[in-house]
Amino acid sequence: MSSRLPDPGADERAHSDRLLTRLREEIAAHGPMPFSQYMERCLYAPGLGYYSAGKTKFGEAGDFVTAPELGELFARCVVNAAYPVIQMLGENADFLELGGGSGAFAEAAIKAFAANGTVPRRYYILEPSADLRERQRERLETALPADLFAHVLWLDRPPEQDWQGVLFANEVIDALPTTRFAMKAGEVYEEYVALDGEGRLMRVDRPADALVSGAVRHVERDLEAEFPDGYRSEILPQLPYWIQAVAGSLTAGMMLFIDYGYVRREYYLPERNDGTLRAFYRHRAHNDPLHFPGLNDLTASVDFTALAEAGNSAGFGVAGYMPQAQFLIGSGLQDIFGAAYESAPDEAVRYSLAQQVKKLTLPDQMGERFQVMLFARGMDVLPLPAELLEADQGDRL
Repeated sequence: MSSRLPDPGADERAHSDRLLTRLREEIAAHGPMPFSQYMERCLYAPGLGYYSAGKTKFGEAGDFVTAPELGELFARCVVNAAYPVIQMLGENADFLELGGGSGAFAEAAIKAFAANGTVPRRYYILEPSADLRERQRERLETALPADLFAHVLWLDRPPEQDWQGVLFANEVIDALPTTRFAMKAGEVYEEYVALDGEGRLMRVDRPADALVSGAVRHVERDLEAEFPDGYRSEILPQLPYWIQAVAGSLTAGMMLFIDYGYVRREYYLPERNDGTLRAFYRHRAHNDPLHFPGLNDLTASVDFTALAEAGNSAGFGVAGYMPQAQFLIGSGLQDIFGAAYESAPDEAVRYSLAQQVKKLTLPDQMGERFQVMLFARGMDVLPLPAELLEADQGDRL
């Protein structure tokens, strides 16, 4: 596997070695750690985790490309869907983006809100990474007029005071530290990361605790089938608590989640017997999460049925579920593209716009692999575009 991946430079190796030393020390002191804890350390350990260190993550120079990095069409469509909700809630409505990435989405979204005539009272960015937060701040302060930049506020934690507005999360759920489970002799086991006799990281299975076992048994009951021995996959038993933590204070408005994933019966297909966990390094996907910890983005696909259950348990109702292509088209992509194409200064820009549409909507690109889920709470009517309501596939959940 590693021979197919680019070799990291000396600085990258040194960075990974520092994290590896910390992982070894922690395992030596406390015993094998659950894979979810290992993933949390690899992604978010201060100064050492993938999202907490200074390496470029997003775009062609990083390890993966998210929809906002392709251009402004994606953000404009999201704003088209969110704008009527912001308008209906009035002057106290806020917009909260979970995980701001490079700041590309915030830049395009705030400009789109301004072009539509109403900017949310506050544009919050909940960003735990100090490194990413500084990059976002520099980008937005440079790209936005001072009066628009004044709306932006960074948060260390979810709002504690009640608020109204729209919560938006693009490719956030897939980066939540996931639990890996395995079935052995009809019992549920949890995957841990341990040390072998030579101090190298290795994966081992231990009997699952009540929380993990209960979450797996819930899925089995919902699917009306037991997982066979040897079956291995991921589950997020903490998802209901996470949703409550990030959105519990949202008293009226909408949540919008976009991520790659499946409904439950497609997520846990018999043939998908090693789950969906993937590591990404310099635009290459591989399946060894122990390879150079701290240098890879670790992700797992989203069980959107579980996300719907978590939203319901937090007091939200599912207002829509559909592939990304249908969401973007229902949010006015054709008109947004047409206007941008007509005003493009040259052929290169027009070509770039056309490529954006292809990557965002084609089934073999992001159009079908990415799904969109909308939640609502505290609103008598959710003013979504009619095309979005017609595209709803919530019956598949």
